Parts: sequence; structure tokens; C-alpha cells
Amino acid sequence: MKLGSWAKILLAATPLMVGCGDFWQAPSTTTTTTCTTDCPSSGNFYILNDGTTPQIVGETISSGTLSTISGSPWTLPSAPYSMAIAPSGSYLYVSTEGGVYVYPISSGVLGTGAQVTEDQAYAIQIDTTGGWLLEAVPYSGGVTLSAIALSTSTGNASGTTSSASFAYKYNASAAGVQKNQMAISAGNKYIFLAEGTGGTLAVPFNSSAPLPKGISGTAISVLHSGGAALSVAVDPSSTPLLFYIGETNGNSAGTSGGLRAFNFSSLGGTLKQATGSPMATGGLAPAYILPLATPDYVYVANGSGTLAGFALTSATSGSTTTYTLTAGSTATIGSTAEGLAADSTGSYLLSVSYGGSPYFDAFTFDSTTTGTLDSAVSSSSQSYSIAIVAAP
Repeated sequence: MKLGSWAKILLAATPLMVGCGDFWQAPSTTTTTTCTTDCPSSGNFYILNDGTTPQIVGETISSGTLSTISGSPWTLPSAPYSMAIAPSGSYLYVSTEGGVYVYPISSGVLGTGAQVTEDQAYAIQIDTTGGWLLEAVPYSGGVTLSAIALSTSTGNASGTTSSASFAYKYNASAAGVQKNQMAISAGNKYIFLAEGTGGTLAVPFNSSAPLPKGISGTAISVLHSGGAALSVAVDPSSTPLLFYIGETNGNSAGTSGGLRAFNFSSLGGTLKQATGSPMATGGLAPAYILPLATPDYVYVANGSGTLAGFALTSATSGSTTTYTLTAGSTATIGSTAEGLAADSTGSYLLSVSYGGSPYFDAFTFDSTTTGTLDSAVSSSSQSYSIAIVAAP
């Protein structure tokens, strides 16, 4: 079972099932439905489980119940780090201690995995063309970003790779790449990587010529001494508005978790924050960030059992657009949240939590109050889940 240092801190304060050891259970075994009206059907989604038998679990929601996709679960060759899905929905990629593997997807069912690379990538993403696997491999004192060309017919490597290494600029002796915390903008303009106490790295990207020789990135230090960048995300719009960083000690007072929001257009120059940034997220650790375009909201899982929502608004005066974040509704989830996803139908926001029941949550979007989440389906089966992705 592989946990980052911040997850271990959280688990130390959150009791698990004592004496049970590491085991895996499908999250569909104890489903609770709280829909007040008929639950809509969801698209397919995939959950990455750690433990003594690492696995991928494929699920859908139908009639208020988690339904397992045929053939699920699929056993992994070694302990996992990160997961990403191709924008076409045809391939699922999983990074493990033994390398990165690709699984073809047909009608939701995973085929036989094939090794793409032997690299131990702590974080991976697929660019929006589906033509590049992006991976972050830590080394002592820094991180190597690689772009591996992919075949659209097999999903596997097609022979072209470019790489660039970036030494940690801040707190190099303690900095570290956070597992499953890489984001890429919808327009393939920037890659973002959370580096713990080393802050956040933003690297320009071009799918026509990725990671050229001599490329440099923007290093963003943590807001307060002793803080750590745990999570990153970027606005999903085709022309991104903001990018986000979740930090410990990241609120304005430096006393609890915080969400920092920066104008995407200010990258490469003097960074400009949205009005209201940083926003207090509650709890210690803003472990995962999910921005949505509809509704125009950003949700932050704070690691302490709360999913905090923030509304995004904008105002334009002349050629200047100002973005503002305001605190919105909150929802209760399991402790030590590890991943959030929006299902392809737009009906559900999905959450997986490592450290406390429920271990899976699905929320519908309230029809009356924008941004408010209504609990729909949950599972109390302990699964050691560390990531979730939804098929597009």
C-alpha cells in the first residue's frame, strides 16, 4: 500500500478498520441510495484501488445502484500511482511501480493491458489530442517530464519521446511530486504539477513540438512557509479562465487548507489571482480540485470529510476581465479523499475516499440552488481507492 506523506498524516488522525489488514472489496457491495426522485443513469467510470491486490474497478450507476461493468475488476501487475483516460474514451492508462500500462476500452470493458513504458511515473495525463502520454517521474532534487507519442490505433507508444528535467526551485530538499496530481489545459498550452513543499510547476506545452530542448517552466512557491501544494487543476473551458492550486496552510492566515486561483492568461508574466483568492477550504489538506464549466463552480475535497464548493463569476470592463470566487455549498464525503470526477452525462459528481466511510459518493446537482450537491449514491465498502476517472 503506497501513500504520500500528507495522506499518512491524515490517516494518522483518522481511524481505519483496526486489525483488518489490506484487502479489496468491490464498492458495489454496500450501496446506499438517497435519491428523493428517480436517480438518472450515469456514464462509465473507473476507480483505481491500492492494497495487496491492486485493481481497476469499472462501474456505472443505474436505478440508484452501483452496477459493475462486465469483467470488472481487472488486476494490476503492481502497486498503482496514477490514472488517466484518453479524450476519445478508447484507452485507459494506469501508472504503476512496474511502469505505465494502456488498456483498450470496448463498450466500457477493459481489454488486455500493454506496457507503454517502464517509467515509474507518479502522475500521468493524456493531452487533448490523444496523441501524447505525459508523465512526471521524480528524481532526487527534481522531476523529469516526458511526452510519449501514442498510436491512435493501439493506444501504445509509437516511437517518439521528448523529455525535460526541472530541478525543484523551492525547498529542494523536501519537495516532491504529488501522486496523481498533474493537469493539462484544454488548449494544450500548459502542464501543471503539484510538488508539495516545492510549490507548483507550470510548463508550456505544444502538441506539435512538445518539451523542446531548453524549455523552462514557471515555479510558483507555496503561499505560506510550511505549506505544501497537494493538488492542481485548470479550468475546463477551451480557452481556460483560471488554474487552481490546493495548499496546506493555504488560506489567507496560513492556518488551514486553501484554494489559490490564478488567471490563466497571466502565465508567463506576473501572476494575477482571482478576487477572493486564496479561499479557505476547511480542514488541513485540499487533496483534490474539480472545476466544472456547468455549473461554473469549482469543488475541493479537503481531506477531512468535506467537499467545499466555490462559485466562479466574471465581470468585463473594456479589455479587462475580473474573476471572482465566492464560497458556496458544502457536502459531506469520506475522509482522506483521493479523487473527484464528473460523469459524462453531466448528472453526477463522483468522489472516492481512502480513509473513511463512505468510500464512494455520487452527488446529483440540485435543480434549485446552483452548485449545491444532493447525495444520491454511496458505498461503505473499504476499497483503498486512490483515483477515479469518468469516460468522456
